[in-house]
Amino acid sequence: MFNRLAAFIQKLSPGLRQVIANTSWLLVDKIFQMGLGLVVGIWVARYLQPQSYGLLTYAFTFVSLFRAIAELGLGTLVIRDISRDPSCKEETLGTAFVIRLMGGITTLLLTVGIISLLKPNDYLTRWLVGIVATSTILQAFKTIDYWFQSQLKAKYIVVANNLVSAVYAVLRIVLIRLQMTVVAFAWASLAESALRGLAMVIAYYINGNHLKRWRWSFQRAKILLRESWPLVFSGLAVYIYSKIDQVMLGSLLSDTTQLGYYSVAVKLSEIFDFMPMIIYQSVFPKFSTLKQKNPDEYIEKMQIYFDAMAWLWILIAIPVSLLSPYLVGILYGQSYAPSASILSLYVWAQFGSNFGLARSVYLAVESILQYSLYLSGVGALINIVINWILIPKFGAIGATLATLITYFIVIVIMNFYFSELRLVGKMIFRSFNFYKGASRLMELIR
Repeated sequence: MFNRLAAFIQKLSPGLRQVIANTSWLLVDKIFQMGLGLVVGIWVARYLQPQSYGLLTYAFTFVSLFRAIAELGLGTLVIRDISRDPSCKEETLGTAFVIRLMGGITTLLLTVGIISLLKPNDYLTRWLVGIVATSTILQAFKTIDYWFQSQLKAKYIVVANNLVSAVYAVLRIVLIRLQMTVVAFAWASLAESALRGLAMVIAYYINGNHLKRWRWSFQRAKILLRESWPLVFSGLAVYIYSKIDQVMLGSLLSDTTQLGYYSVAVKLSEIFDFMPMIIYQSVFPKFSTLKQKNPDEYIEKMQIYFDAMAWLWILIAIPVSLLSPYLVGILYGQSYAPSASILSLYVWAQFGSNFGLARSVYLAVESILQYSLYLSGVGALINIVINWILIPKFGAIGATLATLITYFIVIVIMNFYFSELRLVGKMIFRSFNFYKGASRLMELIR
C-alpha cells in the first residue's frame, strides 16, 4: 500500500508534492498538539469548574482582542516578501522582530490599563490579564516561524512546537496535582511562550541561520508598516467580531459560568480549525508565485482551494452537530452539559474560518489588503450590536447565534458589495455545489 502511495505522489507536480509534504508535517504537528491539548485542556476545565475556567478564558480572550497590535499583521507580508526575494531575509526578519517586540510591549500596557479601568476592584482578573498579556512580548520570536513557512520547511517547527507542548502539558498536570489556583495556570502559559521562543531560536540555528545576522532597517520598517496597517486594524476587528462574544458574556452576565459553558463549546469547535490553517500555510507561498507565472491557472487553483474549504466545513459540521451531547458528556462531564446545545449550533460557524482564510490569501496575493479592514470593521460592529441584544436574553445561545449571523454577512454576503471581491463571492457560491467541487478536486489530484 505504501509503495502505491509513493508511486501516486511521484506522479504529481513538484510544486504539489512540496505542498503535500509541508502540509503533512503541519498535520502531524496539529494532530499531536490538538490531542495533547484536548486531553490536558479537558483535565484543566474539569479541575477549575465552569466559573474559574470561564474567568481564565475571559483573561485570554480579553488579551486576544489586542493581539493584532502585537502581531501588526506582519506574518503574511514577511512570508510573501521572502518567498519572492530570499535575499531580503535578514533585513526583513530583523525589522519584523523589532516591530513585533515593540508591539508586544504596547499590548501589555494597553491591556493592563484598560482592564484596570473596566474592573478597578477585581484584583484577580487584573492579575490574570497582566500575566497573559506579558506573553505577547515573548511572541516576537514567532518571527522565526515566518521564515520556515516561506521555505515550506514545517518539519523543524513541528518538532520544536511538539517538544514545548509536551513540557507545557506536564506543567499543567503538575499544577492540577498540586491543586494550584487559576493564577498558576496563567503563569504556566507565560512559561510556555518563553519555551516556544527558545525552541524556535534553536530550530533556526540548526538550519544554519543566525539571529546576529538580522538587521534593523528603518526603510524596511516603513514599507512593512505602510502595507500592514490595514491588516493591523482588520486583525483587531477580526478579533473583536470573533472574540467579543466571550468578553461580553463575561461582562454582561453576573458571573462567568455561562462563559465557561460557551468556551468549552468554542474550544471543541475550534479543534477543527487546524486543517484549514495548515492548508493556508502551505498554499499561500505557492499562490504568490503562481499569480506572477500563470494568472489563469492561479484563478483555477483558487476556486479549487475554496472547494476544499467547503468540503472541510460540511464534513466536520454535520457529525459534530449530531454528536455534541455525547462529545461534551464524555469529555467534560455533566457539569458542562449545557455546552452541548451550544456546540451543536456553533460548529456551523466553521465556514467563517474556512472561507475567511481562503479569502485572506486572495486579498494578499492581489494586494488589496485594505478590504480586510473594511470587512472586519463592519463585522465587528455587527457582532457587537447583535451580542448586545441577544446575550442578556439568551446567554451563551445568543452569543452563538450572533456569531453565525455575523459570519454569514461578512464572509459571504459582503463580497458582492465590492467589485474587486465579487469573484470571491462567486467562488464561495460555486463551492456550495459540492458535486462540482469534488470533481474539480479530483481533477487536481489526477
